[in-house]
Amino acid sequence: MTAQNAPADCQSKDDVRAEIDRIDSLLLNLFAERHQYVTRMAEIKTDPHEAHDPVRIEAVIAKIRQRSLALDLDEDQAELVWRTLIDWNINYEKGIIAARRRR
Repeated sequence: MTAQNAPADCQSKDDVRAEIDRIDSLLLNLFAERHQYVTRMAEIKTDPHEAHDPVRIEAVIAKIRQRSLALDLDEDQAELVWRTLIDWNINYEKGIIAARRRR
């Protein structure tokens, strides 16, 4: 992995793209780590309906929006990303739980 350059230190599109690629790799590793916890949560839950927890979802979204503002990141965009991730995780968990119950 290449060394990190601040955005202002990037002199070309290739410099910027290299940094975006570096960040994408880090993000993918974090998503993979998060996925392991989602899988474990699905192993712990016993009913597919447990996968959708509106109170938890809204608490997560509120934290994401607050953290986004603190980072000067568009909170609506961050919320959209997290809601997409949460929806995917809910469907994934439901599938694991339902498959286990069919055995």
